[in-house]
Amino acid sequence: MTETVLNTEATPMEPVDPKALDQLFHDARTANTFSDEPVSAETLRAIYELTKMGPTMMNLQSLRITWVQSAEQRARLMTHGGGNAPKTEAAPAVAVLSWDADWHENFPVFFPHAPERKELFTDADARALIARQNAWLAAGYFMLAVRAQGLAAGPMTGWDFAGVDADFNAGTTWNAFMVVNVGKPGADAWFPRLPRLDEELAVQTV
Repeated sequence: MTETVLNTEATPMEPVDPKALDQLFHDARTANTFSDEPVSAETLRAIYELTKMGPTMMNLQSLRITWVQSAEQRARLMTHGGGNAPKTEAAPAVAVLSWDADWHENFPVFFPHAPERKELFTDADARALIARQNAWLAAGYFMLAVRAQGLAAGPMTGWDFAGVDADFNAGTTWNAFMVVNVGKPGADAWFPRLPRLDEELAVQTV
């Protein structure tokens, strides 16, 4: 049996380059139209490899991603999108984000130094709450990972997720909660940027 060795050395950290900050935050926008430039399988993998590095509770990683790429499966997905469906039809890549109710089954993988802690999470309702909270957290990492690959993301929650689950998550413990269009932005991709709250309204120091 191989002993797990934890890396306890801190990596020196410096502020991120302003150009990177612009790409990830200041200039980044939610795209409403996309070009027809395809997104490669390598790029989709790179998005996941970045997403999984974001911190979650006990490293549990409850986010699951379904890339819906074939025309047949894209057409099935669009039946659950209502007014959001046309955006998805035109996007080069589309991800269904889900949370996994049985994330704890992977304890030996994501928490190898204490796999027995799986037994702390036998209550299904409590486990589902943890799964949802951490999947939403990871969805933020997913959006940043998309932007880090030089692409735009169009996240949407206005979908019939019961229908999405019936078509894409049947027979699994995955539960869809977001659809994200991904690709290079197209013509007139942006709405005017809406105001952000000032610090005085959103931040307190105690």
